[in-house]
Amino acid sequence: MVDAVEALGVAVVGFGWMGRVHARAYARVRHHYPQLPLRPELVAVAEEVPGRAEEAAAQFGFASATRDWREVAADPRVRAVSVTAPNFLHREIGVAMAGAGKHLWIEKPVGLTAADARAVADAAAAAGVQGTVGFNYRNAPAVEAARDLIATGGIGTVTHVRIRLFSDYAAHPESALTWRYERERGGSGVLGDLASHGADLARFLLGDIASLTADTAVFVPQRARPVAVTAGHARAAGGEPGPVENEDYVGCLLRFASGARGVLEACRVSVGEQNTYGFEVHGTRGAVFWDFRRMNELGISRGTAYQDQPVSTVYAGPGHGEFAAFQPGAANAMGYDDLKVIEACRFLRSIAEGVPHGATLRDAVHSAAVLDAMARSARSGAWSDVDAGP
Repeated sequence: MVDAVEALGVAVVGFGWMGRVHARAYARVRHHYPQLPLRPELVAVAEEVPGRAEEAAAQFGFASATRDWREVAADPRVRAVSVTAPNFLHREIGVAMAGAGKHLWIEKPVGLTAADARAVADAAAAAGVQGTVGFNYRNAPAVEAARDLIATGGIGTVTHVRIRLFSDYAAHPESALTWRYERERGGSGVLGDLASHGADLARFLLGDIASLTADTAVFVPQRARPVAVTAGHARAAGGEPGPVENEDYVGCLLRFASGARGVLEACRVSVGEQNTYGFEVHGTRGAVFWDFRRMNELGISRGTAYQDQPVSTVYAGPGHGEFAAFQPGAANAMGYDDLKVIEACRFLRSIAEGVPHGATLRDAVHSAAVLDAMARSARSGAWSDVDAGP
């Protein structure tokens, strides 16, 4: 006998690249997790760019399309919402959706500051709705395997970690001056975009960050304003030039509550680097290494040799994280979109069971508190404590 499956009306607010990723994840999630008690139904999409919502409805099968996200908040068919709009809208939309009783799957960094992330978290808690956040890299089975290895003492006591997030998406001097480069709408630049992932990975792997000192820089100080609607990281040669207001680069020293030390570095203008994201965690008896470009592999060194101890490659397999929901045997590759399917599953499980699974709004508050401390430290030149609140 097949258990009854409840339909869940979902909506996507903001339909750029990430909105498409969420829509695909909803479409695939029950292929990989057939025992889920909820079946997502795409009932509404909201996107302010003229015609884009209608295109999304035609391609993905949303029942209705609108340019106004407030119509989604008022729609009784919608019980859960993906918020994939630009960062400066996260707080307003997130608080409104929670207040309307909608469960939230919201992209990082959840606003421009820790206060924004906390406002959304508080609104969700007050409304009794679930809140999942798009820290997708922690969902990689190899990353979850690394966390388990660290937690069980597989590399001894952790001494230090290096986390890097380098990209060239903004390296071209003709990249359009979109909201991403404005302080009011894009917040702290590469801090909110890439370093937010790094802060989450650091805490996911090693626990809370107690204090830090950071340095930031803008390497491409001027860009051309776009003359038409843009999507992604478009170029805008010939447009009126304007100033880049937020950070291209951040380098940061970390002190963890455990006593471990760390380095976190992120840059959006790294020529020659494409999604060079990863970490190296060292302990008293070993080390573990992960590179997103080889997402399904871990480098592991452990034993009692200490000096000249070799590193072995371990391939993610059915015993690691959610790998078995996607592939039958080790070294069969998973991809980026699969991480968002895992996220969709955990979001739906949170709704069905009434308890959080995966990255939560509280995790977003912690990440944002780290970013705020980075910004303070970069201004003052001093160490800054990380305060995520109660």
